[in-house]
Amino acid sequence: MSLEKKKTKTSGKYEIDMCNGPLAGKLLLFAIPLMLSSILQLLFNAADVIVVGKFAGSESLAAVGSTSALINLMTNLFVGISVGVNVTIAHYYGAEKENDINETVHTSILVSILAGVFLTVFGITFAETFLKWMGSPDDVIGLASIYLRIYFGGMIAVLVYNFGSAILRAVGDTRRPLLYLTFAGVINVLFNLLFVIVFHMGVAGVGLATVISQFVSAILVIRCLMLEKGNLRLKLHALHIYPDKLLSIIKIGIPAGVQGTIFSLSNVVIQSAINSFASIVMAGSAAAANIEGFVYMSMNAFHQTALTFTGQNYGAGKLKRVDRVAGLSLLMVTITGLLLGNLAVFFGTPLLHLYSNDEAVIAAGLVRLAYICAPYALCGIMDVLVGILRGLNCAILPVIVSLIGACGLRLVWIATVFRRYPSPQMLYISYPITWTITLLVHCICLLFVRHSLLKTFEKEPA
Repeated sequence: MSLEKKKTKTSGKYEIDMCNGPLAGKLLLFAIPLMLSSILQLLFNAADVIVVGKFAGSESLAAVGSTSALINLMTNLFVGISVGVNVTIAHYYGAEKENDINETVHTSILVSILAGVFLTVFGITFAETFLKWMGSPDDVIGLASIYLRIYFGGMIAVLVYNFGSAILRAVGDTRRPLLYLTFAGVINVLFNLLFVIVFHMGVAGVGLATVISQFVSAILVIRCLMLEKGNLRLKLHALHIYPDKLLSIIKIGIPAGVQGTIFSLSNVVIQSAINSFASIVMAGSAAAANIEGFVYMSMNAFHQTALTFTGQNYGAGKLKRVDRVAGLSLLMVTITGLLLGNLAVFFGTPLLHLYSNDEAVIAAGLVRLAYICAPYALCGIMDVLVGILRGLNCAILPVIVSLIGACGLRLVWIATVFRRYPSPQMLYISYPITWTITLLVHCICLLFVRHSLLKTFEKEPA
């Protein structure tokens, strides 16, 4: 079946033909809604942090902000599996295998529900234990435990939304997830203000508001898939795990999740080191990390774009078009990282004032922004290279490189340099150093993988 005919059997007006025609405009058409969606997703946590910082005090701000690294550590393995969903469907879509697409959809949603149940139970049970292992101060750990337990109550919604969005992204649809997150984001902010300002619920209020908004976004994406036509249509009574599809998903997804977990593990270690300073440094770091998150998610949109475009063109056997995807994606992420990262540094003071009125917290946050946001483009380049490798069905190599470059080197840095010169500055500088080393190794890996694939692909026009 031809690609054009296949499109009439799905919601073609939301899809992008990634395998034919001009590329630059299509990359931006895919990336910009994804960028906005990612930023809105970050606003869930940012709204929490801003509201507690303004209306519940620095201890509550430190409690909510200090949980981000732990949440990422516990969820990244499963969220990484959604990358496997994206790549698997993109490969099948490029190869025009409709039945395989539909079986992958039903496998993916059921896996997301089961994983969400597991994370909910696990997170609620061990929240306080993990915070103690991280060395959270006594004036923070109680509030942080409350927030974590409520947050993990919404894990099913988090994973269902991520898996559902991955399905839509695989065929080029980044617009509807943006609409769903916009609606959910407005609900999150409104409930934040209601629960904290009116009902004085503190960290429990912002946690509950976040969970409600996450369920809203999950319900909307499930409804979207149920109303789809053709190979993307979801039928709840037909949910089933197809072993071959699950294997395809985890072949890419588990390594992607492990890599995300590796990064989060190093961040948890760094958060533990931050916890060794005063709560003022913790609060400043938490506020700055939220600002950084907006820059990171903007760059990460190009990682997702490179992943999906590469996946479809790999499935269609168009390696030369993959080269063009790589070149344009790297250019776009570099410009985005340099521009937004340095704007965050330049406007750091007013941005940090959104999170706290304490000048000591502002000063601590500015230190982190200067060391991490200014060179943030390095992180974006590194991630795009990983996306290209995964789209080319190379799953293990990026994990090995990240294990050594991101996690290993940061742990060595903390155990040696930071231990001898214990300061926030010496801690933060480990980020750009490890990004640089890791992206250089990823470049070498990509050249090697491409050279190997040239032997298996037929020649086709650029």
